[in-house]
Amino acid sequence: MQNIRLAIIDDNSFLINAIKEKLSFFNDIQIKYTANNGQEIIEKLAKDKNLEVLLMDIEMPMMNGIEATLEIKQRYPQIKIIMLTVFDNDENIFNAIKAGADGYLLKEVDPNSLYQGIQETLSGGAAMTPSIALKTLKLLRNPINLEEDQTESEEIKLSSREIDVLEQLSKGLSYTVIAENLFLSPSTVRKHIENIYSKLQVHSKLEAVQKAKKNNLI
Repeated sequence: MQNIRLAIIDDNSFLINAIKEKLSFFNDIQIKYTANNGQEIIEKLAKDKNLEVLLMDIEMPMMNGIEATLEIKQRYPQIKIIMLTVFDNDENIFNAIKAGADGYLLKEVDPNSLYQGIQETLSGGAAMTPSIALKTLKLLRNPINLEEDQTESEEIKLSSREIDVLEQLSKGLSYTVIAENLFLSPSTVRKHIENIYSKLQVHSKLEAVQKAKKNNLI
């Protein structure tokens, strides 16, 4: 049986040891070396690129896993890279896939699932934790969500006075200054802002301004 040569890249030595332990159950896995950040793995690959798989953390100092993946994939496209991370947020998944990652697993993965994920990736598949796979599907369906957002935006109806108040708010002006500028009493301005929050379903000035801009209201 041919050995699967791999490297583990993580800035946490405790987590490197935990992954090593998970892989120790499988005789055909050979851990050639480890690295603590993206820069270090690139330097080590320059000396020895005879690897099949990299298990790559995302959040690391000097050079993170996504930047390293992008660079490694350009230099060594044959090496499979599986992101192994505690984060399953949409932005990380999207950026990792864009950078060329072949799989995306969470660090709490059990030994068998990790091993199967490596095997699957080597045979041309994509190893993914179920929660990640679900989020990836949602990311791919994003255009549909955008259409939904547009229909939502049509339902948000602000009066011209409320839009005036919101525009003043977006400039960072205080209630009293807005009241002076629009020839209103501060209590009327406060009432308008309450209505704006309620219509936009937000709880802060920043959220109100962001949502209004997103929906082209200001």
